[in-house]
Amino acid sequence: MCKCGCDQCLMQQDFVEKLDDLRESMAMPLILTSAYRCPEHNEKVSSSGKHGSHTTGRAVDVKVSRKDAYLLLQFAFLKKFTGIGVNQTGSSRFIHLDDLTKLNRGIRPTVWSY
Repeated sequence: MCKCGCDQCLMQQDFVEKLDDLRESMAMPLILTSAYRCPEHNEKVSSSGKHGSHTTGRAVDVKVSRKDAYLLLQFAFLKKFTGIGVNQTGSSRFIHLDDLTKLNRGIRPTVWSY
């Protein structure tokens, strides 16, 4: 559900299944700090505005650091995630994962850092 309280949850089922497959391959839980965001909430919390990747239901941020982050990255590439954003500094370390395509989100596959 979107964290703004609007009760919207438009996660795409095939993407959720892909995340579940990733979790099973890693043999550890995935702690999501952000998943679906309604366009209005995304505009408030992200520079991507009303059309950011989280508004598609095909993007999440996973709380992870150090050796677990390394493991997550290994499996994310194997599982064909196409957007990978890495934040491994400070106290709120996470890795963004999405499986968007060139058609719906510009340059893909791509990796970036925050």
